[in-house]
Amino acid sequence: MIKLLSHLSHIEITAPDPAASVAYYEEQVGLRAIASEGGKTYLRNWGDYYTYSLVISHGPEPSLAVMAWRTTSDEALDEAARRIEAAGVQGDWHDSGFGHGRSYTFTGPYGHAMQLYWEVERYHAEGRFVSIYPDRPERRSRHAVAPRQLDHVTIAASDVRGFAKWYSDVLGFRIMAYTNLDEGPITVFGVLTTNEKSHDLGVVLDGSTRAGRINHYAFWVDTREDLLQAADVLMENGTDIEYGPSIHGIGEQNFLYFRDPSGMRVEVNTGGYRNYVPDWEPNDWTPSGGSNNFYRNSAMPMSMTESFPPADGPSATEEGVHPDTREALLNPYAKHGQG
Repeated sequence: MIKLLSHLSHIEITAPDPAASVAYYEEQVGLRAIASEGGKTYLRNWGDYYTYSLVISHGPEPSLAVMAWRTTSDEALDEAARRIEAAGVQGDWHDSGFGHGRSYTFTGPYGHAMQLYWEVERYHAEGRFVSIYPDRPERRSRHAVAPRQLDHVTIAASDVRGFAKWYSDVLGFRIMAYTNLDEGPITVFGVLTTNEKSHDLGVVLDGSTRAGRINHYAFWVDTREDLLQAADVLMENGTDIEYGPSIHGIGEQNFLYFRDPSGMRVEVNTGGYRNYVPDWEPNDWTPSGGSNNFYRNSAMPMSMTESFPPADGPSATEEGVHPDTREALLNPYAKHGQG
């Protein structure tokens, strides 16, 4: 099987007040708006090699509109589309899009829209944004948070292992690890990757009836000190930290989570291992074993179980299930009339 996908290229999220979200990412997080057209605003991190990595459009609720991945070649793009359709999913071809060439867009079996493309516009800074270092697309931001680049996206799905298997079988994602509940054989989290990172796609268990939801997406900063400074600056500017800073067991990344004005959860992370093993077999973790909290010494806030858009049932996170939602996930037949 040829390698089909290279990495996560950009995501598009929706917000009820896009202008407020755009202003927040520019002023508080340190991204920069590059263009606005067709009701969408395109933003970049200083280290993004392509023109943008975050798109914000209007929607009645915070949600994931699409996650976009670059393939490894034009031939890989055609092969990926062929395999998707052979798996029973029909997508659509588009001649081009803002900043990239022809693309193939489909909605996976668990309701998440994914866009694939090969040809992409490389970003070259001009004027005051030019870096003295040739490999940098632009100079380092002077902003106090200023992520270097987009890192990963974590979605919510009704079957963690089923989701992971489909994306592994069809598109070649490597499955890196799972989290199972201590109380029973229920998988609440999984991580997949297209490259040497521990993950660029995560999936949490979703007990709701609403497909296609997102739990969070993440930006990368260079060092743990950058991450701690980000938490400091965000709080001093009125953004509460939802969870962290700490370290995940799975992936071993330093993390912190917060919300943007729409309520969308954003992670800033750094560190973690690199894994180049082509025939890696995913290990099973448990929350008590430190799957989410490397040091096993903090409690995850219940708010972390919320995915977007809001829905009618519980979801989980890397740490597992909050006590207030555990019964609904452990016993889906507890409600009268179900089963």
